[in-house]
Amino acid sequence: MKKLFLSLCLLLSIGASVAADPGAAPGAPATAVPTAPDALVRDVSSDVLAIVRDDQAIRAGDTGRVVDLVEEKVLPHFNFRRMTMLAVGKDWRQATPEQQNELVDAFRTLLVRTYSNALTQYRNQVIEYKPARFGAADTTVRVQTEVRQAGAQPINIDYVLEKTDRGWKVFDVVVAGVSLVTNYRGTFAQEIRAGGIDGLIRSLHAKTQELSGSPERS
Repeated sequence: MKKLFLSLCLLLSIGASVAADPGAAPGAPATAVPTAPDALVRDVSSDVLAIVRDDQAIRAGDTGRVVDLVEEKVLPHFNFRRMTMLAVGKDWRQATPEQQNELVDAFRTLLVRTYSNALTQYRNQVIEYKPARFGAADTTVRVQTEVRQAGAQPINIDYVLEKTDRGWKVFDVVVAGVSLVTNYRGTFAQEIRAGGIDGLIRSLHAKTQELSGSPERS
């Protein structure tokens, strides 16, 4: 599982678009002509991993520095609302608008903390980009990559992206054939059955606080 999270973290950091997220602050710039998703994967991955390689604080395990990096480079490039909707599934309709917003924020924070922690373990793994298999008219595409690391089997990681009016956005990541969204859906359903929507929100906060080493809030 640790290896899975590390590999996913590396690829999550490559983003999907240089445009602002729909939930970003008003007035944030948007790209007029979106770059092809496979090109964006290559360009942003090179940027992020170069920072990780060269930043001594990150290499020493400074997760706070990594969180800042992920928030700057990753958050604008993912459609966290759609990811949360898909992960919660049919139970999403049970949530009030306020609960939906809380779910999105809590899920996003958990993912950022999870993969920021893993990114401190980056040790020059090699990313191979597979040939693009989508057309100019496609609005949903899959960008396929493979992570190679010494002493371990390569791990296939695919990004599922949608074309929006603010550029390409990732809404699912498939690691070794396992969908991130689908993987969380089972856990979320159990949490909702046990404690309702608010129970799931509390669980997400608790997991984030556990990862960050801070005490669980009441």
